[in-house]
Amino acid sequence: MEAFTTHTGRAVPLRRSNVDTDQIIPAVWLKQVSRTGFEKGLFSAWREDPAFVLNQPQYDGATILVAGTDFGTGSSREHAVWALQQYGFRVVIAPRFGDIFRNNSTKMGLLPVVLPTETVEELQSRAEQDPTAEITVDLERREVRAGDLAVPFEIDDYTRWRLLEGLDDIGLTLRHADDIAEFETSRSPLLPTTS
Repeated sequence: MEAFTTHTGRAVPLRRSNVDTDQIIPAVWLKQVSRTGFEKGLFSAWREDPAFVLNQPQYDGATILVAGTDFGTGSSREHAVWALQQYGFRVVIAPRFGDIFRNNSTKMGLLPVVLPTETVEELQSRAEQDPTAEITVDLERREVRAGDLAVPFEIDDYTRWRLLEGLDDIGLTLRHADDIAEFETSRSPLLPTTS
């Protein structure tokens, strides 16, 4: 997993609340057997509307999604995070996230940032007024900066450390590869092994 320290990018204002994972990536897209190509399904039902924000050319290439309250509720599908990442998003800012979505995001390197509703609305307004304006999300300082605005955000120390180090569950396990190998040599040859 790529380490996350600081990210600066343009933002997409998604003025919708209660966005569940089925709206992020509809179930029809889950039939794929590979882990790639989910960006095509991101908000696919909403993208049929030409006025939907992701269809607006001024937001092409934006890497920060600024959404309403309760983003990522519903099912535990990891595909929602994959779709957002593969589309190009590195950060989602919202007043509140679904717990499972937030947990999936941090394990895959997508940073969910919780900010107060009024701050989120201010960031959305700024992105609408000037789509070229950039936002910086600084995980080391736990701070979001946009122009003259600088606001702190909370993230637990363990999750912050994992993201800064770029460690997913496999990466954490591989840090103990020598211990695992030593353990395997001490086990009875009649027991199952891993490889």
